Amino acid sequence: MTAATVGFSFMKIAVLSDIHGNLEALRACLAHAAREGADRHVFLGDMVGYGADPVACLGLLADHADKGALVVRGNHDQAALGGLCENMNFVAREATYWTRSQLGQAERDFLASLPLTVHRDDLFFVHASADLPEQWNYITSASQAARCMAASPAAVTFAGHVHHLSLYFSAGSGVHAFRPVPGVPIPLSEHRRWLAIAGSVGQPRDGNNAAAYVLYDQEKRMLTFFRVPYDHMTAARKIIAAGLPERLAWRLQRGE
Repeated sequence: MTAATVGFSFMKIAVLSDIHGNLEALRACLAHAAREGADRHVFLGDMVGYGADPVACLGLLADHADKGALVVRGNHDQAALGGLCENMNFVAREATYWTRSQLGQAERDFLASLPLTVHRDDLFFVHASADLPEQWNYITSASQAARCMAASPAAVTFAGHVHHLSLYFSAGSGVHAFRPVPGVPIPLSEHRRWLAIAGSVGQPRDGNNAAAYVLYDQEKRMLTFFRVPYDHMTAARKIIAAGLPERLAWRLQRGE
């Protein structure tokens, strides 16, 4: 399954990516989004990998999916089903092998059912890039963002994968980067195309250990990036107790 197309009316949409089995961060972001008035959720993949609670996270996400949340598959989700490990570093491979040992048939069936992309109205959701999503390309430059935006069928595209918050927009004949300030709403002009990189809920890598997600007010066309403090020490202790590489615990504490 590679793509899905759905539609829904104007809503406040919480977009969460790269949860990576971090239950504490996921719960904190969901609670924050509820306080911000979110009435729809989209999960951009990499629900598992690295963290110590893959089963609990997938159970929570499956419940949301049953209530109408949109979910796409990430590369770590794909790896948990088999394959892809040859392209991973040692720590990622060890986490993947451990995650596979934790998943039951219900979790594997859920991951296997997920599309790579979802398109609704003027919004497009993908884990990596709309340009060849199955190749899991990173978007870290304006040129890579331009390829993603050119391949997207929508005016506003949401992606994850890189664990950094960023926003790209079209202007004239080029694509430009904009550095968002957490908590400050950004109006998305209808005359431009946009690509929002949602950051990571469960393993931020920008020097800030607070979880990240974005909220899009579809009616007002306002996008807000958020950082949410959570109990990262508990999440780190769980990683060590599970026998996962200790570096994964250190990354949560340092946000790197």
